[in-house]
Amino acid sequence: MKIYLASASPRRKELLKQVGLSFKVMPSTVEEKVTREKPDEAVEELSYQKAVDVCGRLTAEGKEDFIVIGADTVVSAWGKILGKPKDKEDAMRMLDDLQGAGHQVYTGVTIAWKYKDMSPMYATFSECTDVTMYTMTREEIKRYVDSGEPMDKAGAYAIQGLCAAHIQGICGDYNNVVGLPVGRLCQELKRRGLFPIS
Repeated sequence: MKIYLASASPRRKELLKQVGLSFKVMPSTVEEKVTREKPDEAVEELSYQKAVDVCGRLTAEGKEDFIVIGADTVVSAWGKILGKPKDKEDAMRMLDDLQGAGHQVYTGVTIAWKYKDMSPMYATFSECTDVTMYTMTREEIKRYVDSGEPMDKAGAYAIQGLCAAHIQGICGDYNNVVGLPVGRLCQELKRRGLFPIS
């Protein structure tokens, strides 16, 4: 079965390659709409929208025997969901919010799969990882934002990038913070007879 990643994220691509999966990238073009307030429900909803969009396009093209992986990641701090920053000021504000306490990173994943003329099937789950950062000074936050790294990252930071200098610890799946809980993903595929991919 062919695998399609409904995301253009270079981090998710790298993580799928890391576990030996061959795939094609077909980013979702659907307008994301969040109706849920809880972070785990919000990322599950968004990942489902992405998977449904790409699955529908593949079906319309007459494709069969495929798997689609949709994913979305957010950071939750002080009861607020933090997505990607809109601009530098927004990134500064988000990083300020992450100071002084731990926060959670949620990634929702939806697997869609289709055999020949059968209707597509879907499975959705989410993973949560607790992250604690060392307190950053205002100057450190500004320098980090000026690097440009935070601008396309949920919560305005990359644990695998320059911000690693400010990470005190995590509890849970590191790869989930990067953008895709590949261990859980492989286990969910395995449970459904979809892994290893033949």
